[in-house]
Amino acid sequence: MVTRLYLHDLVTFREIELTFDQGLVVFSGPSGAGKSVLISAILGSFGHSTKGSAALCELNLLKPATLKSDAFVLEEEISIKSLKKEKLRYFLDNQSISKKVLGEMFTPYIRYLSVRDQSGMDSATLIDMIDCALEAKDKTFKRTLKEYRKRYRNYRQKAAQLEKIRQDEKQLAEKMEFARYEIEKIAKIAPKIGEEEELLSIKQKLSRIDKLRDAASQAQGIFGFENSVEAFYRLMGMDGTLFSDAMNRLRADLEESETLAQTLEDVDVEQVLDRLEELSGLKRRYGSIEEALAYREMKQKELEGYTHIAQDKSMLEEFLQIEYAELHTLALRLSQLRKEEAHGLEKRIEGYLSSLKLPALSFTFNSTSLDEHGIDSVGITLQGSSMETLSGGEFNRVRLALMAAAMPQSDRQNGVLILDEIDANVSGDESIAIAEMIATLAKGYQVFAISHQPHLAAKATQHIVVEKTEGISSARVLDEEGRIAEITRIIAGEKPTPQAMAFARKLRS
Repeated sequence: MVTRLYLHDLVTFREIELTFDQGLVVFSGPSGAGKSVLISAILGSFGHSTKGSAALCELNLLKPATLKSDAFVLEEEISIKSLKKEKLRYFLDNQSISKKVLGEMFTPYIRYLSVRDQSGMDSATLIDMIDCALEAKDKTFKRTLKEYRKRYRNYRQKAAQLEKIRQDEKQLAEKMEFARYEIEKIAKIAPKIGEEEELLSIKQKLSRIDKLRDAASQAQGIFGFENSVEAFYRLMGMDGTLFSDAMNRLRADLEESETLAQTLEDVDVEQVLDRLEELSGLKRRYGSIEEALAYREMKQKELEGYTHIAQDKSMLEEFLQIEYAELHTLALRLSQLRKEEAHGLEKRIEGYLSSLKLPALSFTFNSTSLDEHGIDSVGITLQGSSMETLSGGEFNRVRLALMAAAMPQSDRQNGVLILDEIDANVSGDESIAIAEMIATLAKGYQVFAISHQPHLAAKATQHIVVEKTEGISSARVLDEEGRIAEITRIIAGEKPTPQAMAFARKLRS
């Protein structure tokens, strides 16, 4: 329930603040006074597209029981604010929110009907209405519908995967060939981590082998003095152990150098240089030997994935074929229950249509390909005439009857219903019937209605007149005498007659 509206600087309104009652709130007043501007402000507060925006708009409402949000903390009384400076910004309980998210959040809570709007009779809307009626009384239908929707979503995801595989098949051969080429190129070189460091060490030793041999040959001469040195230590009575150990170590090192020289003689220098060039080429392309090996592993997994595609495609095709058949069976079951419920709805709607001076309607069912609703395409005929052939007045009366029939019979409020001159261009009897129907809807909705008809204004829970003086619009809530005066103006124009005032009092009695 919307409890308050505050506007600052909107079109011809400078500043206005209104508090609202539950039930039927009617806006009336001369043409061009600004009634549609106020309706647009209410719609705009819920994220609906409007032609103009106020510099500041604040809307307060009691939180609907079904309204929940994981992203926003919501109080029991919600505040929606829009602020227009360089751009229009929205706030929900002082939390910044985008217009799109705001609109999506409140879409189930707000309904808008205009005499110029011919929407609301599409197949999806009619199916939802029938489904809501069924879910309220048939738990089996509710479970079946839930299962169908869940499985259909999964079916569509799998179908999209299959379509992607089919599209990828055109490039699959090229991708597989490239992956094999990359793998084979690295595998042919077969690099090992640490190998390059070992080869560089060998290269350095090869470059020093001749010098090493010369130095070792000259070092051998020291052993010709070994006995003399040992004799010196004995004659001096000194310990010559350190000298002996050093000579033994030198002898071992010279033997090791000889072994190394013999080993290096068997090394092919050209092979070492070629191998180093191969490894350098990998490093230039991939950054390092480790990265080259990681890339080969990635390409190997990619190739394995490609080889599974054909198998995945076959499994998906088999799954979709079986799942389609089972979904079709579920859809047939849903369709049968909908047709049975539609007959009951036709009988319930018949009374509302009769009060609106309209003949009975019939739901029409046609089979279509599987979609999120099943296999049903639902339409309406009115005494054999399709909705496309009806006048605007007939169309809107049918919409009101459908809404009244679909309205849950409980004390729970269904949200806000906004009606923009829904009773325009109708005769007296039709105007009375529409007013009574809207009053019925106001038992389940908070209804905001613009009207130029006395009958709807007379049934209002709250009557607000919108006026314009010297180009500035204003709005005020009418007391009883004010309501009679305004209804009289609606009936007789700006020059009221005693007869018009008497009729206005009669309507209010």
